[in-house]
Amino acid sequence: MAAMTLTKTRIRAGVWEGVLGGATAQPALEVTLLERPLPGVSLQPVPDRPGHWLVKVPIPAEALNDGVQTFLIRDKVANETLAHFTVVTGVALEDDIRAEIDLLRAELDMLKRAFRRHCLETA
Repeated sequence: MAAMTLTKTRIRAGVWEGVLGGATAQPALEVTLLERPLPGVSLQPVPDRPGHWLVKVPIPAEALNDGVQTFLIRDKVANETLAHFTVVTGVALEDDIRAEIDLLRAELDMLKRAFRRHCLETA
């Protein structure tokens, strides 16, 4: 049996969409956020493409919070993760990223100075 593969096609109007290939029968999928299953996942066969299914996952409004939210799409029968997607929101996150970049720049400058000093001392 070929392994199933799930490929993201887009996120539109709050719905994640993808195509699942390699399924011999209608798959049993589960989408979780913070280990809780999400309702409303739909599967439709793709016309003229046997073994392919259109997967739609509505992103609930209550899942949109500051920070990073990771959704896992799992095959319930094989108990394996087929794909995941993340939603990043919030001003606090922007501040965190800027602070991290500032720290990385400072560390890079320190490393450049140390490397130059090392080169001068060993030359």
